[in-house]
Formats: sequence, C-alpha cells, structure tokens
Amino acid sequence: MEQSEMRRILEQVRDGALGLDDAMLRIREAPYTEIGYASIDNHRQIRQGFAEVIYGAGKTKEQILGITLKMAENGVKTILITRMAPEKAAWVRDLLIKKAGLTCYYDPVPQTAIVGEMPEPSGRGSIVVASGGTSDMAVSEEAALTAEALGNHVIRLVDVGVSGLHRLLSHLDEIMSARVIIAVAGMEGALASVIAGLADCPVIAVPTSVGYGANFGGLSALLSMLNSCASGVSVVNIDNGFGAGYQAALINRAV
Repeated sequence: MEQSEMRRILEQVRDGALGLDDAMLRIREAPYTEIGYASIDNHRQIRQGFAEVIYGAGKTKEQILGITLKMAENGVKTILITRMAPEKAAWVRDLLIKKAGLTCYYDPVPQTAIVGEMPEPSGRGSIVVASGGTSDMAVSEEAALTAEALGNHVIRLVDVGVSGLHRLLSHLDEIMSARVIIAVAGMEGALASVIAGLADCPVIAVPTSVGYGANFGGLSALLSMLNSCASGVSVVNIDNGFGAGYQAALINRAV
C-alpha cells in the first residue's frame, strides 16, 4: 500500500464514503502478503516512503516474477529489481508484458530492472553519481538507477578518476550544485576524498572490486575511503551501488 492509497482511505472515512470498520480491515490486511517463498512488505512505502526492492541474485526467475506481479497487484507503481542476470530478465520481462501488461526496463550493465512507471523526481535537488573509470560503471549505474527509481534527478559523471584530474574539475558546476554526491571508484579509491574536498554536500563513497592484485577485491579502496582525510564522507560496502543510491535518496528527500 502506497502513502497515496492510505491517504485515499482516510479521506473516504472523512467524507463518509467508507465505514471505519471497513477502513480498519483494509489497513490490517495491508502489512504483508505471504506467497510461500516470500513475505512481501506492503507497508514499506508507508513507513519509509519507498517500496520494497527485489534482490534478484539467488532467486529463481519464477520467484522474481511472482513477487513482482504481487507487488504490482498491491498497487506499487515502480518496482526495482537489482542483480538480476540477463537470462532471467528476458524471461521475466516477456511474461510481465504478456501477463500483466507491465513495462519493464532492463539495463544489463548493472543487471537492474525497473518495472512500471519511472516516478517524477520528487527529491529536493540533484544527485551526482561520479565513477572513477568505465570499469566502475556496473556499480555506478546501479546507484544511478536506484536513485532515479526512488524519485530523484540524477547527473552522471563517467570516467572522471583522479589519474586525469582535469576531467573531474571540468564538472565543478555539477559538483557544487549537487545535494548529494555518490563517488564510485576502485583501485586506490581516491576519488571520494577529492570530491569531498570540493563539495559542500554529503559524499557517499562506493568502493568497487576493480583493481589489480593488491586491490584485494576492493578492500584497498574500502580502507582508503574509510580513512578519507576529507570531511563529510560516508562509505558503503564494496560494489554496493544500490545501498549508495538508496542512502542518497533518503538524504535528498530530507534536505
């Protein structure tokens, strides 16, 4: 149940179009839906402002389809699916169109799908997603699509790593006008510190597993970002573009 649906129920009670007992029944039925392999949290959007997100990795294509269809049936207008492999996505997308007439956008780079309507930006300002290199794009696009699916205007800065600092400095206007910045980088992870030294807004650092042997699968970037000398940097887990996009959306909504 979305916040708009809850408001509609309350307005119906106020106007006498819906009895109190019927309204209470609808609200009691709303918290979650049990479908055997999943308990769908229908109140997530009421509590947090955003609907539950489907994590595609580890789920069968049938489970992903079933959860998506049930969420759409319960009134969720925008459904975000992360880490869904291309072969699953093709099958799910085809059946979503045939069974429910739902649109489904899928980006194979971050393996992220958006089912239904893309919401109009409702955040207070822009979220900038900056990636150190092209190899970081799977993670940076996951962050960007997550933020967009949660109702935010996103500006992408691609391949602006510190090995060519002039590339980043040519985007000072975007950096200085952002409400939140997500800095995605592997190797030594220096991008977050540089951006945080330029910006006057929160910076969310995302270490990626991109790098050579001593990168230790992203651990070196993670430790560098945790030890940033620039103030105002928070750090999410390695390759967690979704977590960064979600956090940025919360900050942008609260500003």
